[in-house]
Amino acid sequence: MSAPRRPSDPSGLERYYVLTGGRSGPGGAASSLDVATLVVACAAPLPGMQHEHEEILRRCRDPLSVAELGAHLGLPFNILAVLLSDLLDAGRVEARNPIPAHDAGRGPDLALLEEVLSGLERL
Repeated sequence: MSAPRRPSDPSGLERYYVLTGGRSGPGGAASSLDVATLVVACAAPLPGMQHEHEEILRRCRDPLSVAELGAHLGLPFNILAVLLSDLLDAGRVEARNPIPAHDAGRGPDLALLEEVLSGLERL
């Protein structure tokens, strides 16, 4: 009887181990990433880059949330965070708070909410 054949294309946990170089979580600036963080590319992909890094840079020409990026790439958050950590450390992407700093202390526009409520009441 012959030994079971291993797939030539790694999948599942093996694939994630290879993608992250065995790292289980991000470090440095990427440790504060969450699913709502917006990622935008600061540079174009370089020849010879890891495929997933290239794909992140291509997709993030316009700001894209970490959640959307993970869905497009089919990667779990912690794996994507490790890849983003590499790109952040290299200065190839920038992570942005989804709420601009000048709006962070402000709540919702109450006048707008009152208009919406009034319109709903008239229905």
